[in-house]
This record gives sequence, structure tokens and C-alpha cells, in this order.
Amino acid sequence: MIRIALLAGLLALAAPAASAGEVVDVDSAGLQRLILSGVPVVDLRRQDEWRETGIVAGSHRVTLVDAAGRLNPAFGAELSRAVKPGQPVALICRTGNRSAAAAHMLAEQLGFARVYNVREGITRWITEGRPVISCGKC
Repeated sequence: MIRIALLAGLLALAAPAASAGEVVDVDSAGLQRLILSGVPVVDLRRQDEWRETGIVAGSHRVTLVDAAGRLNPAFGAELSRAVKPGQPVALICRTGNRSAAAAHMLAEQLGFARVYNVREGITRWITEGRPVISCGKC
């Protein structure tokens, strides 16, 4: 389980306080539309998870928490290399739980104006027969 208070505290240290942005839940079809419109996708899962299922093509891979639920200490730095607070971003994980928590932290603590959370994550994406690319060397 993600330790929300810890995550919020660490993210608050990573950037100055900003006004709260908007979190929008989307399904797989919504994610497909976002991808086509150029919104970057950040996959928050772990390396072993990427290898197991593959990833949505073009996704930035930024691990949020380890298998024990501890925040990746490099999360803020890795995220800032992938996307900037001024641009919208879509977050995906296995089932939507990690991405939902992270979406609120990005919007509330890091100044992201619009963060999309992919409900039911990569699990639903794959169940619907949507494409993934192999991540064997992740």
C-alpha cells in the first residue's frame, strides 16, 4: 500500500508549493485519445512489472514505489526528466491505485495543471486487446 502522507511530504520537498491542478480519470479508450493528441504517458510500475506485461508504446518508465510500497527516492528527479508541470500527463500502473494516488500528488504538490489517471491501468488495457510493446530489457 502506498504511504500517501510520506509520498505527499517527499513530493512537497521536490518543488515549491503550487496551486492545485485537476485530476481526470480516463479509461483505456480515453488514454488512446490522449496518446493520439500527444499527451505523454508515465508508467509508474516496477521494472519486473514492465517485463511481465510490456508497456504502452512511448511510455516513460518511472517507478513510484518498490515491491514493499516504499517510495522510490529518485521518483521526483526521474519524473521531472520525463515531463514538466506545465504539460498534461497521463499516469498508468497495474490497476489504477498507484496512479490515482500519484495523480493527486502531482496535481496538489507539484503544480501539474492536468493529470490523467488511467482507471484499471495496464490490466484493463491488455484485457481490451490494446497493444503493448515488449520491455524485456527494461
